[in-house]
Amino acid sequence: MVAASTQPPSACSPQSGLDGEDHHVFHTSGAATLDDIQASFAFLDAWEDRYRFLIDLGRRLDHLPERYRVDSNLVRGCQSQVWLVHAYDAETSHLHLAIDSDAHIVRGLIAIALAAYNGKAPRDILAFDIEALFNELDLLAHLSPTRGNGLRAMVGRIRATASLHAAA
Repeated sequence: MVAASTQPPSACSPQSGLDGEDHHVFHTSGAATLDDIQASFAFLDAWEDRYRFLIDLGRRLDHLPERYRVDSNLVRGCQSQVWLVHAYDAETSHLHLAIDSDAHIVRGLIAIALAAYNGKAPRDILAFDIEALFNELDLLAHLSPTRGNGLRAMVGRIRATASLHAAA
């Protein structure tokens, strides 16, 4: 894999800064698929159960190594701390993401974003209607406004990263 540049042009631009040996941070063995998430949300009626499910999704994710939990990898606009790193595989034209947070519920939201975006081609990331997914899951109606803004900031950062590589 080829890591992206380590100097972002702006605060919302992507940054990787991964060491060559650290591509294991992109392995999401415990991550749920988007189909699994959608089926579980459809099955669970009460939002209390859906919140527990979100927290469980977040628990399944690997934590980002401490050396990547730095200001330059923070997603601005999130209520909680959220760190995002990426690598672009030029051979497959796929973008690989590693995202982490200090908040359990946010880690669950990260699991949804990873299920939607991780390992996809930048053009597919840009074409994916994440708002339709959020509406289907009824997510934004059950998040605080600041959490919803943070989720959109994370999605914006992912899309900015995809745009960078789609143009390349």
